[in-house]
Amino acid sequence: MSPLAVQVDTILLKVASRCNIDCTYCYVYNMGDEGWRNMPALISEETTEAICRRLSELCKWQSRRFAVVLHGGEPLMLGPRRLEKLLMSLRTVLTSDYPIAIQTNGVLLTPEILDVCDLADITLSVSIDGPAAVHDRFRIGKKGEGTHSQTIAGITLLKEHPNSKRLFSGILAVIDPFSDPATVYHYLKGLGAPSIDFLYRDGNHSKLPYGKLSLDSTEYAQWLTVVLDLYLSDPTPPRIRFLDDLIKLSLGGQGTKEGVGENEYGIFIIDTDGSVSKNDTLKSTKPGADRFEEKWSVHSHNLSDILATDEFRQYYTLQHPTAAKCKVCPELKVCGGGMPLHRWRDDNGLDNPSAYCADQQALIEAIRKRMKLAGLTV
Repeated sequence: MSPLAVQVDTILLKVASRCNIDCTYCYVYNMGDEGWRNMPALISEETTEAICRRLSELCKWQSRRFAVVLHGGEPLMLGPRRLEKLLMSLRTVLTSDYPIAIQTNGVLLTPEILDVCDLADITLSVSIDGPAAVHDRFRIGKKGEGTHSQTIAGITLLKEHPNSKRLFSGILAVIDPFSDPATVYHYLKGLGAPSIDFLYRDGNHSKLPYGKLSLDSTEYAQWLTVVLDLYLSDPTPPRIRFLDDLIKLSLGGQGTKEGVGENEYGIFIIDTDGSVSKNDTLKSTKPGADRFEEKWSVHSHNLSDILATDEFRQYYTLQHPTAAKCKVCPELKVCGGGMPLHRWRDDNGLDNPSAYCADQQALIEAIRKRMKLAGLTV
């Protein structure tokens, strides 16, 4: 068992380095980093076997259970047969108390793929940003066409599966601050997902997030505050993890999501060639920002040995903000300084508050006001 405090919480497996659609805001393909071009299109059986060996070792080495998420690109580009072989290989070393999930755009979902996921005890989360008018502005195909109808077809298949309640874990939606938040909330809830993850757009001090006029503006907080009020007044709401975490943290509890609160999360990315890297959202800061100086691979390194290195610890501590403003902020225990990628500025790296600092403060203030009205304060 691990004698170290640093353990793994999540491993993202990049099982496909390409995608079948071309979302304009994608940090993998449309933020300037070209690293995916040098990766195998699909993960090989040899790399899968190496990953399984390393995961088996990790299970014995650390006390904490960890989650595995198949990511991409689009993981369903593996096709049903390759996917089944991969998932069943993972399940030979990971028992059912180790969650395995797939993040998909839903376009390639088929009854056969859903049966494979059911057999391997896998959950699926589908990326959809709202109704067609919202979704199709950014989540487009290779020829610029909208993908909403195809995503809805996939979600419909997922909901019609006999074990849909276990398979369908939720929806991931990237916020469009120019959309109507009430329309988006009611639409996504109407899809029947048990949870919705709303995500901030990628962006930083040198390249402001889409829709933000300045670092001091609060377009995203205004959007999310409307959702907050709908959420709190809804007698049968889906779970919204981001808001749940901020509410719990405001009341002195613990969060569950990276980017808020002061909990620490050990995250590995394993690419289709077996190389091990940092959280790949860092790609949106500068090309190669997600790469370690040391070239680590599941073909030649134990994950536990990587965890014990100074370089991994330096990456691990990136979760904590270094900016003076953050260190003295009374809301740091709630906000957590935000995601590292949002702190980036070209001339001084990550030594800044989040580009969403003003949004976070405004949203936390809105939550505190509503908790106070409800008689819930700390």
